[in-house]
Amino acid sequence: MKFTLAIAIALLMTVSVFAQSVKDSFEISRDIDKVLEDQVAAWNAGDIEGFMKGYWKSDEMRFVSGNSISMGWQAALDRYKRNYDTREKMGTLTFSESIVTVLDKNNAYVFGRWTLKRTNDEPTGLFTLIFRRTDDGWKITHDHTSS
Repeated sequence: MKFTLAIAIALLMTVSVFAQSVKDSFEISRDIDKVLEDQVAAWNAGDIEGFMKGYWKSDEMRFVSGNSISMGWQAALDRYKRNYDTREKMGTLTFSESIVTVLDKNNAYVFGRWTLKRTNDEPTGLFTLIFRRTDDGWKITHDHTSS
């Protein structure tokens, strides 16, 4: 009887831990989706600095695109401002096919597709973003974007 009770308690604890883990993963995914939604809204308002709020403001933040690597938040901001210096070049941004994978309570990654709708073209590509929970919330620490 004691053995059966001990197993029942152990099973309940396991289920409880699993349920908490699922809840945590859902909340983390929701928080990261919100960062991405805020980035899209800022971009589509022509606010590159607002878009950059989703990135870790650190010299260790890495941005990779094509055959180029930029290190640091400021370098990424400068790159965006240089490459998208008009509203026409910025177009309208959408993210789609995004999948958030929670690694643990402080780390996750997102795989998805970006698209810019512009007057004369519609460039699109894939991205992988590594997110870390910081004192300022969830931030992108590594962005690998292809076109």
